[in-house]
Amino acid sequence: MDRRSFLAMGGAAAVAGSDVSVAHFTGEPHEHQPDEPLLRKIPSTGEAIPAIGLGTSGPFEVGTDAAARAPLREVLATFFKSGARLIDTSPMYSTAEAVLGDLLTAEQQQKAFVATKVWTPGSGGHGEQKGLEQMQRSMALLRRPAVELMQVHNLVDLDAHLKTLRRWKSEGRIKYLGVTHYTTSSYPDLISIVEREKPDFVQFNYSVATREAEQRLLPLCADKGVAVIVNRAFEDGNLFSRVQGKPLPPWAAEFGAKSWAQVFLKFVLANPAVTCVIPATGKVRNLVDNLGAGLGRLPDGKQRREIIAALK
Repeated sequence: MDRRSFLAMGGAAAVAGSDVSVAHFTGEPHEHQPDEPLLRKIPSTGEAIPAIGLGTSGPFEVGTDAAARAPLREVLATFFKSGARLIDTSPMYSTAEAVLGDLLTAEQQQKAFVATKVWTPGSGGHGEQKGLEQMQRSMALLRRPAVELMQVHNLVDLDAHLKTLRRWKSEGRIKYLGVTHYTTSSYPDLISIVEREKPDFVQFNYSVATREAEQRLLPLCADKGVAVIVNRAFEDGNLFSRVQGKPLPPWAAEFGAKSWAQVFLKFVLANPAVTCVIPATGKVRNLVDNLGAGLGRLPDGKQRREIIAALK
């Protein structure tokens, strides 16, 4: 069961409103004011960003049809009105970069923390040039002279692309560089890269159902001062199937969760090594629900164990 079907069946309760202000996060994850979105600091600079971001894989892969794009305009308007900033995309996501570039207003471009990726294999020693051309195309599609974060997607041709990213960072074309993957089998490689390269950001999968990152990867990122972006926090919607028909437990109210989506996102954010989580959506109702996970308290150790048990 996907998120849309789950919500249609009444699986999520009323969610918090989207008109919320932003304040700097200065304490432990559970100490921010309940009506202010949670912010997390990027270790390499101390810059604070909202802990709930937006993914574009899937929902933003549409054509030029105005009707298909209209809900996405509404999503972006609500996203920025809430104070959220980080949007993650990639040339791998078919039309997503172009759609995002077309839809962002000039005011939204000023507010956005755009994270995209380089995803092209090299052959015959030409990987660096291919990556350079792809990143230049991404900048043009996104209608930006610079992006905040450029990531090597799925570690493809890593060394060649990191060379370009370091140069671009020194030239001010990107502010941060990072690496990404989406499978637990990639963790040994990610651990090696964090230890060897110490990128500004690393992006990987982590959820209440997939917790292997807690063993070494998340602690290492915290120790090395590497920001973490979490993908697949809903396990591609599979988490909603696992709680189908289950009412939201009373203990969810103890940390301000008003839906299962907020429970799952708050579980991820309860790990202080996590900088931002990027659930993708093209629907305002889901977006507002997701943003609500950045409000109120986060689950403590006992409550995290209750969340894990609820999936059994």
